[in-house]
Amino acid sequence: MNAKQNALEIIRFGKPERIVTGLPARGLGYRGVNHEGYEGGGHHLPVGSVWTDVWGTVWKRELDGVMGFPQVHPLAEFPAAMRTYKWPDPDDERLCGQIYEHAKTHNPAEIFLLGSHRETLWEKSYMLVGMETLMVAFHSEANAVRDLLRRIMDFDLAIAKHYIAAGADAAGMGDDLGTQVGLLLSPDVIQGFLVPEYRRLFDFYKKHKAVISFHSCGNITPLAETFIDLGVNILNPVQATANDLDELRRVTQGRMALQGGVRSDVIVAGPVPAIRREVARRVLQLGRNGGYFCNADQGMPWPEEHIKAVYSAVEETGSYPLDEQRLLAM
Repeated sequence: MNAKQNALEIIRFGKPERIVTGLPARGLGYRGVNHEGYEGGGHHLPVGSVWTDVWGTVWKRELDGVMGFPQVHPLAEFPAAMRTYKWPDPDDERLCGQIYEHAKTHNPAEIFLLGSHRETLWEKSYMLVGMETLMVAFHSEANAVRDLLRRIMDFDLAIAKHYIAAGADAAGMGDDLGTQVGLLLSPDVIQGFLVPEYRRLFDFYKKHKAVISFHSCGNITPLAETFIDLGVNILNPVQATANDLDELRRVTQGRMALQGGVRSDVIVAGPVPAIRREVARRVLQLGRNGGYFCNADQGMPWPEEHIKAVYSAVEETGSYPLDEQRLLAM
C-alpha cells in the first residue's frame, strides 16, 4: 500500500504495514493563516521585525527560531471594539486565491490535501482580544464572547468551503487547551462556549468525509471523549510529561489515532541511544494495535542529529507485526 493508504489504515485501526511519523499531506492555507499580512509579513522575517496580520493583530519576532508574539490586540477594548472592527473577508481574492493555486499539482491518490485552520477558535479569539481580557469576558460578557466566537467560526467555515472546493480531503485544526497539569479553561467554558462552535466546523468536514487532525498541547486527557465525539481522527501532540499516556491510549483505543508522544526533553538532550529507546517505548505503548503516528510531543528547533534519530528509529522499528523483543532491548 502507498503512504496515504497506510495512513488511512492507521487512522481506522485497521491493518497498516508500518508506523510513520505523520499524515502524508500537502498543506493548504489562506493568506493570513500563518499570521501574514495582506502585503507580506510572517515568522520568516528577521528577529526584531514587526508586522500586522490580516486580522489586525500586530506581531513582533523576538527570538531566532521561534515564531513571533502578539504585541497589539485589535479588540483589546472588548466588547466595545466589536462595533467598529472590520472582519477579514474569506472570499477576498487576496486571502483565498492562493488556496486554489497551491492545490493545482496535488495527486490525491498519493497524499492528502490538508486545509489549515491554525489557531482555530480559542487561540484566534485571544489573539484578537488579549488572553486576560477574554478570560474575564467569559464570565462578564458571555453574550459578546459568543458573538466573537461565532464570527470567527463563520470565517473558518467559509475558508473550509474553499478548501473543499480546491480538493482538500483533510483538515488541520488546533487550539492549545492544556497546561502541564490540567486544562487551561474550565470544562464549563470549553463545553459551553467552544464545543458548539467547533461542532459547526467539524460537522462540515465530516459531511465531506475529510480526515480531521487536531492539535492541543498540554494535559488534554480530560477532553479525549469530547474530541472523539466531535469527530477528531488524529490528536496531537500528546505530551508525555503532561498526560498519562497509558490512560489516553485506553480511552482512545480503536476510536481516535494519536500522534506524538516522544518526549521533547529527551530529543533535545540526547544522546542518540536514549532517543532511540524513547521511540521504542512509545511504539510499544501507543502503537501495538494501530492508531499511532510516532513523533515528537512538541514542535521546536531540534538538534538535527537528534530529530533524525527519531525518524530513523521509527522507520527501523515501526513495521508490523512489531518486533517486541527488539523494541524492549533498545
